[in-house]
This record gives sequence, C-alpha cells and structure tokens, in this order.
Amino acid sequence: MSRVGNSPITLPSGVDVKVNGNTVTVKGKLGELSQKLHTGIKAEVNGSEVVITRSNETSEQKSLHGLSRSLINNMVLGVNEGFSKRLVMYGTGYRASQKGKGLELLAGYSHPVDIEPIGKNVLGVEGNNIITVTGPDKQEVGQQAANIRSVRKPSRFQSKAGRIPLFGIAYEGEQLRLRVGKTVAGVGA
Repeated sequence: MSRVGNSPITLPSGVDVKVNGNTVTVKGKLGELSQKLHTGIKAEVNGSEVVITRSNETSEQKSLHGLSRSLINNMVLGVNEGFSKRLVMYGTGYRASQKGKGLELLAGYSHPVDIEPIGKNVLGVEGNNIITVTGPDKQEVGQQAANIRSVRKPSRFQSKAGRIPLFGIAYEGEQLRLRVGKTVAGVGA
C-alpha cells in the first residue's frame, strides 16, 4: 500500500486539471504543464481533488503509483506558485550579469560563459554574485540550476570559515564536505 500514491491531490483555486487517456494536463496562472502516465496508472478528477490509482499490486506498479502522484502534485504546485533555486558565486572576480533573458558569468575562465534559460525558466541576478532560477516546472528549474553550478563547481579542497568554498558556484545553504589535501593527509602516516 503506497501512502504517497493513495493520498489525493487537492486542487487550489485557479488550477484546472484535465485527463485525456494517459496524459494529464494542468493549467494555472503560471502556465500549462502536461505529463504522460505509465501504463497501469490512471488519474481521475473528483471535484477539487485528483486521485491516482494503479491496476495491480506488483512492486513496479506500486513504485510508479507514488511517483506519478508526486509528479502531478509538483505540476499543480508549479503552475500555482512556481519553484525557485538560488546559487551563490564565490571567488575574486566571479560575478554574474543579466544579458537579455539569459546570464553572462565570469567564473575564472579567460572568456565569459553565456547561459540561456531552459523552457519557461526566468533567470535573475541579485547584486553581482547571487543567481536565481524560477519557473513552473520543478525538473527544468533543477536542471537549469545544475547546469549553472557545473560551470565552476565549488572548491572542496580550499575553504574559508570552515564550509564556505574559496571559489566556485554553489547552491545557497549548500554544505560542502571538505577534503584534506595531500600534504595534510600524508602527515603522521
């Protein structure tokens, strides 16, 4: 019995859900998202709730039941409120600037790195070192933030104040596991 899959999704006002075969479409104030369900998983709209059911009791269907419910719930939250991620650039000379709808990053390379938004994402800069990614699709927001972070991953060997990297792009509030360098690791062996 899947506790996640069996709980119904309550629809806030202003969000409309339509089920057409195996495709679920959600419309709200921030846009429209659609998701194709796996075979054996069905969605039904009952008033202001969406109920997800499965066809049999195999372990694969049970796991897909909870996954499908989570994906549809994220779509409902996304078109109503949206999702956001914040990244912080650390390092001397590291900065971000708005360039049209995209960003231009100076991250320690000999050239600036241009970042274009994915899908319906909106990219923003606060100050010159805090990057915000917002959008209705949770997967696209997470992928965009991961792409920006991969431009210059935070340093795990050098830090100041314990957990703050000396240079790189990190998620806001990210705790880094620092690694000891070769000289420190070899002492006392």
